[in-house]
Amino acid sequence: PLSEDTFIDIRKEEMSAQENRVMALSEWEDRWQEGKTGFHRSEVHNLLESNLDKVVCGRNEVRFFFPLCGKAVDMKWLADMGHTVVGVEISEKGIKQFFAEQILAFNEEPVPAIPGAKVFKSTDEKISIYQCDLYKFSSTVGGKFGGIWDRGALVAINPYDRQKYATLLMSLMNNDCRYLVDTLEYNPELYKGPPFFVSEEDVKNLFGGGCDIELLESVDAFEEKHKSWGLGSLTEKVYLLAPKAQ
Repeated sequence: PLSEDTFIDIRKEEMSAQENRVMALSEWEDRWQEGKTGFHRSEVHNLLESNLDKVVCGRNEVRFFFPLCGKAVDMKWLADMGHTVVGVEISEKGIKQFFAEQILAFNEEPVPAIPGAKVFKSTDEKISIYQCDLYKFSSTVGGKFGGIWDRGALVAINPYDRQKYATLLMSLMNNDCRYLVDTLEYNPELYKGPPFFVSEEDVKNLFGGGCDIELLESVDAFEEKHKSWGLGSLTEKVYLLAPKAQ
């Protein structure tokens, strides 16, 4: 069996394969402009659907936060259940595609607290999407939340920004918040990302100080397209985070 030291060395190597990888915001914008949005899903995410009860916990009209939301159809799905949704997305094209594809009328307003930012709101105000750098968003701008759905956010941010990201997300949580986070595990030596490799240990290191963490599901998510990434296996894991009782 591997000794603990060997295991730690392997872990360090796994991380170092990706820790300095950087995607500039402009690169994400380019992907939207060029239609390279393979990360977008046309159906509600199966792991959100199967675990929604654990996030909602019987509450009505939960305020949901979607970091790096893109044009996720999950936002409309939750709004149709009576919840409200606030997303943050850098790409105006992605935001406008969301409202067009969901056939929702919207208004566009400046965000006084964030110079240059805009917020796009459905006319019924159930869905608001802030077009800005995620790290400029705060509870002062958007309030706090009872639910968070993180699919394609923690795995998409630059690995060295993770602590900053975790601090922001925890600052947006109400005491009764339930945060569902979707992660991917694969061999990071074989694919540079994004989406990046995020281990259970990473989740615990980032959020364990402020949140109780429960692994809800682990599924084999390997598809044909992942062969072109150079991968032979891919595991998707979803965790439920809740603020520790004060």
